[in-house]
Amino acid sequence: MSGPTSATESLLIGPRGPGNRGEGHVQHRQLHPGRGRLPPGADPRGREERPPLDPSPRRHRGMTSTEVGGATSLEGDTMSSVPSLRSPDLIGRDAELETLVSQLGIRAPARGTRSVLLAGDAGVGKTRLLTELRDVAVAQGWRVVAGHCLDVADSALPYLPFSEILGRLSVDQPAAVTQVTERHATLARLLPGRRVRRTDEQASDLALDPGNVFAGVHDLLETLAAEAPLLLVVEDAHWADQATRDMLSFLFSRGFEHPVALVVSYRADDLHRRHPLRPQVAEWSRLRDVERVALDPLSNSDVRRLVKMLRPGTMSEAELVAIESRAEGNPFFVEELVGASSTGGLPIELADVLLVRLDRLDDDARQVVRLASAAGRQVSHDLLAAVSTLDEATLERGVRSAVESNVLVAVRESAYAFRHALLGEAVYDDLLPGERARLHAAFVDAMCCERAVGTNAELAQHARRAGNHRVALRALVSAGNEAMSVGGPNEAATHFLDALEILGTLEERPDDVDESALVRRCAEAFVAAGRVSKAVKVLRGHLDGLPADASAEERGQLLTAIAAALLLIDSTESPEKIAAEAVELLADGPPPLLARALATRAQAMGRFNADEARETAMEALALAERHGLTGVIVDITTTLANLGAPHPDDQAQAAQLHAAWWSAVEAARAEGLVEPELRALYFLARLHQDRGEYADALAAFERVIARGEETGLRWSPYVAEARALRAVVLIFQGRLEEANQLLDVTGQDPPLVYEWLYFALQVRICVLRGRRHGDSFEQLRPHWSRDGMIALAAGTAELLEAEQRGDVAAAEAVYDQVVATLRPLWREWFQARLRLSTLVVGVHADAASGQSAEQRESARDAVERLLADGDHVIDFYAQYDELLGPEYHAWVQRRTAEHLRWRWAAQVEPPTHEELVSAWRATEAAFDSYGDVPELTAVRVRLAGVLRTTGDTVGARRVADLARESARAMGAEPLLARLTTQGSAPVAGPSVDAVSLTRRESEILALVAEGRSNGEIGKQLFIATKTVSVHVSNILGKLGAASRTEAAAIARRRGLL
Repeated sequence: MSGPTSATESLLIGPRGPGNRGEGHVQHRQLHPGRGRLPPGADPRGREERPPLDPSPRRHRGMTSTEVGGATSLEGDTMSSVPSLRSPDLIGRDAELETLVSQLGIRAPARGTRSVLLAGDAGVGKTRLLTELRDVAVAQGWRVVAGHCLDVADSALPYLPFSEILGRLSVDQPAAVTQVTERHATLARLLPGRRVRRTDEQASDLALDPGNVFAGVHDLLETLAAEAPLLLVVEDAHWADQATRDMLSFLFSRGFEHPVALVVSYRADDLHRRHPLRPQVAEWSRLRDVERVALDPLSNSDVRRLVKMLRPGTMSEAELVAIESRAEGNPFFVEELVGASSTGGLPIELADVLLVRLDRLDDDARQVVRLASAAGRQVSHDLLAAVSTLDEATLERGVRSAVESNVLVAVRESAYAFRHALLGEAVYDDLLPGERARLHAAFVDAMCCERAVGTNAELAQHARRAGNHRVALRALVSAGNEAMSVGGPNEAATHFLDALEILGTLEERPDDVDESALVRRCAEAFVAAGRVSKAVKVLRGHLDGLPADASAEERGQLLTAIAAALLLIDSTESPEKIAAEAVELLADGPPPLLARALATRAQAMGRFNADEARETAMEALALAERHGLTGVIVDITTTLANLGAPHPDDQAQAAQLHAAWWSAVEAARAEGLVEPELRALYFLARLHQDRGEYADALAAFERVIARGEETGLRWSPYVAEARALRAVVLIFQGRLEEANQLLDVTGQDPPLVYEWLYFALQVRICVLRGRRHGDSFEQLRPHWSRDGMIALAAGTAELLEAEQRGDVAAAEAVYDQVVATLRPLWREWFQARLRLSTLVVGVHADAASGQSAEQRESARDAVERLLADGDHVIDFYAQYDELLGPEYHAWVQRRTAEHLRWRWAAQVEPPTHEELVSAWRATEAAFDSYGDVPELTAVRVRLAGVLRTTGDTVGARRVADLARESARAMGAEPLLARLTTQGSAPVAGPSVDAVSLTRRESEILALVAEGRSNGEIGKQLFIATKTVSVHVSNILGKLGAASRTEAAAIARRRGLL
């Protein structure tokens, strides 16, 4: 079998393309020369590092009973009629809480009154914030009392919140209430249970003037505040009766002698133009000691925190983005949507709450709102007018009523939207099926007759829901083409897929719609959006459903598309075989189709047979040039360049490849061929990476990413892979935080395969730094088979953590699981297997020094198995050794060094001092040349240990200092801890009680510190056991130690180790 001619393709990448790159020696894979022509100017639709949850969050307990100055703040004092929020912590409201605490003087009580009007939409978190304010106030020694206004239409009792407060205080503070009611008899009428009918004479005597009630309440509050600062909370003032509003006006303006703070909350979205509270709020806001605080929606980052607190398990970025978009920062909406996330629909309870808002609308306004819900999130006035059956004047009155009631809001010029997107959903869901169909049909009629302007996507939506499938089909195809032209491949794919679904339901299919062409276009959109597996599924489904008499041309095109897509992902299917079948079917077909099939086959063959791949590519190139097929020419040029991997030291050949790829880039850009351009740019970046030219690689990968952003192909496989590999290069350079930020896809809604790949790399960064990462390994495991690189990145992270714990069994288990996952996706002896097996041998070497002789012997079989796996990889690539890059050779050297270290530590045919040190010095040089900072640091940590063990303490400290410097720069705590544990911490200076040990004593002391017996030390140093015993006795005497363990501790403390 002819071997690959590209170091990139044969080693660090893998059998395929964006998917088949997993062959990656360390953590990269190769994107094979993919195909895809997109119209010029194409924009599709990114984890924060997942912070560990606080293991002991302070939970919200509602209103707890807390004695303060004789009064009680009880459960339910705040919003007692509404269940407490399910979020255990206050999220995103720290600034607002501090504003309330400061304005009300909670931490510094003073004479007089301080008041706050707390405004916010329903569900935005007013009660939750007030509950937190209550807790702060109680902690500061305040007494807290609360009352509520209720929505009981015209049946509300006057002064209802104050009656509630008085009733509670009559139980908790009976003496104070009795004292005040004796002075203000009218106040007794506010007590619950005593608000009964009285004689006309009694009523007239006690209710001649509301001032009697005002004075009584004021006196009561003043009396309570004389004992302890008092916080009075009145909730839901938008439901307050006139008497309560007058009472609040009195309290705001009258003031108090003792410390009294007053907070009044209300729903801002309920205050329509004619609401009675609206002028009162304006009046109160002008008072000197009254501050208005508006509670805005939560930020997206706070919404995410809330979601993760409510649902600690895995939630994809797409789900998070959907909740962000629908909830619009409203915590109540967030909680309801998270609870219903498994269904994706609108929770019934939430819909009922939202629909209550329509009850106050008149019939015309309701009709306008229902029509707007069918239009979508926004609707122009012209479109409403074209569809509505209302006359212009009535329509305008209805719109005005909906706007004034805060159901609709004006947006842009002459357009309206729902104040809350979920309100629009609730209204739409409340429509009867026939009503929906009728409204959508009206929109279709208005658009088709050009009485109103709308997009093809809007027309398609209305036509589909109206049951007009033929109009919907054509509109969906047009909408898909438009989306592709403006860089929206995800939206385009959805439109095309919907069109295919409709096409399958039609008994008589339109002559002007080619189903196979539409399938290929749909797959092209899915590929451009990074959802390659979906593209393969669509293509395969259509191919399998073709009739027996389908043409060879139609089958050949579908097979070509399937093979091209398979080159971009990890799959057990053979793209080469599929492409070969396509070539056979198209041998007598149109030249452009044959050329594309040949180009795809050449790309697939390049993984295993470079010579035949080159021949096939040249055949395709000749055909493409004869027929002027620029896209095929660009793809073949890139494939040929990729097949010509230069020798690592051949600068001239590297320059030729660089020029060839740039030529392909320029040719693709001139013709508006975006995917071929991205592919060429990607392989140019890979050339730099594989040669260890990291500065150039970073710049080149950035060009791919930037071009993807410009053209709307952010998640195209080559762009998404470039982002991952740019992060890998940053990791190589030790720039872990920059890599972590690059991998953050917050709010970007990536395809799942890339979301999990980026997360796996982020987890590896966490492990390198020794940071907590929760249950990330468990989250990632189900996605290993989704893409080989996920398994490789996540498996590497698990191996590193097992190494840090010294857990040999876990390391071997992870290795076996990674191999079992990757073997069917890549090949038996994929190159990363050399690195993985070497890492596990290193774990065995670490453990050997603490094992008994029997344990070391039993570990021998496992080590030999791992070494054999590495040998198979080396043998498999031996004939291409000169073409393989510095990364491969560094790991070949590391394998030798780890093997020798294990033999030395296990005393299994131990090498000489010189052999061991020489191997690790060579490994250090290899990784230093390659430039992988984390691995170079790890190598130096081990080299320092080897030098210390062999008696070269000066050399050990010198190497350890280099390792420590880079580990600190990266924040790699596990490596720093290992340096300390193995006794390579820097020495502050000569000690006054310094001990002089001979070189032999230093060697023996180092081995004693590892827990070796005298017999084991004798074997390793080639001296008699009795001689070792004498040296140990001398060491104990010089150090003043009573035991070997104490001697090791003293030696470390004095810097002798």
